[in-house]
Formats: sequence, structure tokens, C-alpha cells
Amino acid sequence: MFTGLVAELGTVQNLARQGASYHLTVSAKKVMHNLKIGDSVAVNGACLTVVRLTEDSFTADVMPETVRLTNIGLLSQGSRVNLERTLRLCDGLDGHIVSGHVEGLGTISGQRPEGIAMVVTITTEPRLLRYIIPKGSIAIDGISLTVTQVTDSSFSVSLIPHTAKETTLGFKKMGDKVNLETDIIGKYVERMLTTQPQAGDAAPLDKNILFENGFI
Repeated sequence: MFTGLVAELGTVQNLARQGASYHLTVSAKKVMHNLKIGDSVAVNGACLTVVRLTEDSFTADVMPETVRLTNIGLLSQGSRVNLERTLRLCDGLDGHIVSGHVEGLGTISGQRPEGIAMVVTITTEPRLLRYIIPKGSIAIDGISLTVTQVTDSSFSVSLIPHTAKETTLGFKKMGDKVNLETDIIGKYVERMLTTQPQAGDAAPLDKNILFENGFI
């Protein structure tokens, strides 16, 4: 699990294609501390497993499913990527719960300044938009952000200068693709509300139960 708080920007050293898969090598500093083979690192929000290490870089295998759903296949040598190590039990949850399982891509369709902030609009498909709500959480390239507006085809977020400086969203351009992971809680609630109970199951979850227990 991750929080969506980017630790640093890494640099792609190599992206080697092998059939429908890739070997991705990224140079980094902060995330390398005590990193071991088998550990997980979120690269642009995609949870990848470390398979090789040097003093200042790690290599991860990228399977076809990850290639299909993320922008990793669009990277090249020199590309900057957001990096985050896994959440430890002693860490504070300053962002939101992020699984590192990217669900699909969005396209940057708007960028405009608003005071000190930069408002970024991202167009994506309806199957993802159904889980995106105003003031809800969204992970964009692994960055935990708060949704400011939602339409039938897009949503917007607002970046403070620190976020723009320390993450890939600060130098993304119109038309660029970004990885998206919607809030995991809403998907589980939907699943429980729409699954038909089986004999012997506990009472089904409904809006009354959620209300009685303070969830809505």
C-alpha cells in the first residue's frame, strides 16, 4: 500500500522491451535507502517489484497487464517518474489509501493558473469517472490529489506550487497521458451493495446500515 505522497522524481535509465513486457531501470536517491530485491516501489503510481539493484538504481519487470493500463510503455531514457516506497505501519497516512494498481489512463485536456495554484483538467473514460467525486481523492501518476470538479467526460484537480515542483504534473503538457487510480473505498462499497447475498450470509449492506454507522 502507498499514500500518494511522492518521495522523489527518478530518471528512467533504460526501458527494454521483451515481447509484450518491459524491463524498467530507474535511477534514484531517496527511495534507494535500504531497498531490497523483492520490495515494491510505485513508479508513476504503478506498484512494481524490484528484481535488480545497483547503488543508485533499481530494475523492475513490467508485465503486459501493467503495460496496457499505464503510461510506462510511453517512457524513454531520461523520462522523469514519480517514486514512492510502500507505506510502513509506523508512517502517517498524510495522503490517502493507494494500492498502486492503476486502473487506466487519462489525458491532460486543460491547464490554467488560479492564484498560486495550477488547475489541471483530465479527460478519461466513464468507467473511471463513476468513482470520481468532487472533494474525493484520486491518484494521478501516483500523486494523491483532491478532486475539485467533475463533468461527464473529465475531472479537475488543483496543484499547489510544491506539488508542481516536486512531481511530474509540474512539467506535463496538454495531451500527455497520466495513470489514474480511483479511491478504493468507493469500489468496495459498490461491490458490497450490488452483490446478491447467499444463504447464510450476514445481513446485506445497504444505505440504512451505512447511515446508522456514520458512513453517510
